[in-house]
This record gives sequence, structure tokens and C-alpha cells, in this order.
Amino acid sequence: MILLADSGSTKTDWRLMDATGSHQQVFTAGINPQYLDTDEIYAIFEKELVPVLQQKSPVSVYYYGAGCSSPERNKRVEDALRRAFPDSNVHVDHDLLGAARSLCGHQPGIACILGTGSNSCLYDGKKIIDNVPSLGFLMGDEGSGAFLGKLLIRAYLYRELPEELAESLKKTYNLTKDGILDSVYYTDMPSTYLATFAKFMGEKSKHPVIHAMIYENFNEFFERHVCKYKDFDKLPINFVGSIAYHFSDILHQVAKKFGAHIGLILQSPSEGMVRYHQEQLEKEQ
Repeated sequence: MILLADSGSTKTDWRLMDATGSHQQVFTAGINPQYLDTDEIYAIFEKELVPVLQQKSPVSVYYYGAGCSSPERNKRVEDALRRAFPDSNVHVDHDLLGAARSLCGHQPGIACILGTGSNSCLYDGKKIIDNVPSLGFLMGDEGSGAFLGKLLIRAYLYRELPEELAESLKKTYNLTKDGILDSVYYTDMPSTYLATFAKFMGEKSKHPVIHAMIYENFNEFFERHVCKYKDFDKLPINFVGSIAYHFSDILHQVAKKFGAHIGLILQSPSEGMVRYHQEQLEKEQ
């Protein structure tokens, strides 16, 4: 029995599975070791995960998470998992590897995450061989929900939105300038706050101003990330995440502009990760 985790800044999708493919699904709060320490992460496990599993102890835990991009950050998650599951083998990797395994399996391709944040990599079917760095919401995150929210809120505060859009946005979120700035500069997870505005943009996506922002978001992602990979126009480009999934029509428009071929677009990597690890379990039997 193994425990899989696909963790983003907003939520974590857990799957407890055995060799037959049977699995139990649990959702907990999002975890990002860039913002949370070991005790804070363990508190989430202790409150939201361990009681639901009812003392089931997996042989191994495979955790793929946002923010797991350095040994120091990974150790925060590893230590919390070992406290929660002292008898389990713990493996912590970046969510990008999880996305690549989910989207590409054992085949080469380009794997992209477009959710609250964004990232991408070139995958050879076994490992990541190239990665244009993701610089976070302040310097990067092109293609993400946070970047979309930044485009929208910046236009709102600069009085660049049409009046009807500005009024609708203000009414929907009860916006004030001070409230926006406090949420961006003085909270623990500002990218999550900015990404909440993607829902509004989805509802208004047919409006030419909003459509142009969504197009700009994906165009920036292709220019700054996808086009930097060797043979990007020959390999399948696969996407996972709510932004790619819900705005897939515009994503296809941008890909066509760059002569790129889109393969899979998944809302969540979890099912693909289950398939990948199911194959691994079967090989070990």
C-alpha cells in the first residue's frame, strides 16, 4: 500500500492505493514549504489527513509538491511526513516531476503546470532534462492563475478596465485598494489570493478585454518558457492545472500561433500519477 500526494498552494490531493488499483482519496489544505515550516505542515497532516486514514500505514509515501525545489524545503515536508508516518519510506519531489510522470508517463515530451502558479520542463521519459526556471508571482509565473489575477487587478487599480467590468469586479469581491495591497504584500500566500480572480475572468472570458488578458497570459508563457526548449515544435506539449483546463480554447489559439502541438490537457495530475505508480507496483509484484 502506498500513499500519493499531489500538493499545490491551494489544496492537496491524497490517494492511498494498493496493488489492485483500489484507492482512497482525501483532500487537505494546500502545502508549500516556501511559506510553511515543518510544524505548520505537520499540523495539517495531524488534523486533516491522519484521522481520515484511520491508522492505515503505507509502505511508502510519494509526495509531489509545489515549492519542493531545494533540499532545505524538501526536508521540511519529509520531516513532517516522517512524524505522521514513522514506519513509511518517504519520497518528496517537486510537483513538476509529478506532472511529467502524470502527463508523459514513460514517453518524452514537454510538461507544463498552469494552476495557481506555473512551471514547465523537458522530460525524456524517465527524468527532467531541462527546466526554464519558474520565478514565482513577483518576477514570473506567466501562464498561471496568479499572473492572470495580477493582470486584472493591475488594470483595475490603474483604471484601465471598462466601467461595467470594474464595477462588477468591485461588487463581486468587495474590493478596496488597501484591501488588495494588504492581501498581496502582507499575507503568507499572495499568489493564492491573486489566483482567486481567475474565476471572475472565466465568467467574463468572452469580453474582449478579458479575452485579451487571458491570451497575453498564455502568450507570455510560450515566449518565456515553452519556446526555450529544444524541438518544442516537434514534441507534444502537455498541460495540467485548472488554468490550462478551463481556458483550453485560448491556450490552443496561442499554441497554434507558435506552431506548437498540444497533447494532453488535464485538470489534475492525480489520475495520471495513480496510473504511473500502479504500473510501478505491478512491476514489483
